[in-house]
Amino acid sequence: MENKDFKELQSIFTTFFKIGAFTLGGGYAMLPLIEKEVVENKNWSTREEIIDIFAVVQSLPGVIAINTSIFVGYKRAGLKGGIAAALGVVLPSFLIILAIYQVLFAISDNIYIARAFAGVRAGVTALILVTAIKLIKSTVKNFSSAIIAILAFVLILFFDNNMLIILSGIVLGVVRYFISCIRKPRGEYKS
Repeated sequence: MENKDFKELQSIFTTFFKIGAFTLGGGYAMLPLIEKEVVENKNWSTREEIIDIFAVVQSLPGVIAINTSIFVGYKRAGLKGGIAAALGVVLPSFLIILAIYQVLFAISDNIYIARAFAGVRAGVTALILVTAIKLIKSTVKNFSSAIIAILAFVLILFFDNNMLIILSGIVLGVVRYFISCIRKPRGEYKS
């Protein structure tokens, strides 16, 4: 690898490492910083191009900040650039989580820490329960959606297969739609 190529990859890596290290709030919070670095500071892209990149990567599965970094890195230096950018944006979070784990593991025998985590677990359980209740209120609006929700719950209890549950929900939703179409008189359909 030539010295010029190495410096380019190093620049890509350090740029995205800095973005990953100093942005709190997840992928969407990184977008303005990515735009500033890529467009204004590095001149790797125009404002129009970065907006197009954001639009494209939002349609892909995965974390938007990682997808954006890969796209920009690839555009800049090919496959190696994409890898360097992805590693740069992910590595800070990985290192921080690893450090937190080490600290928590070292103090996990402390009775106060154990009690604090028990309280946190209870609080998180309550938050999940409240979210589930709100989700039930917003999605279960009639008898047929209640039946689908109950069947999904039963499937979750007996089968640990998310794809089966999703496919069953799709099938039941389509069946429900066709049944409602059969029951409606012809004049009630909107075109």
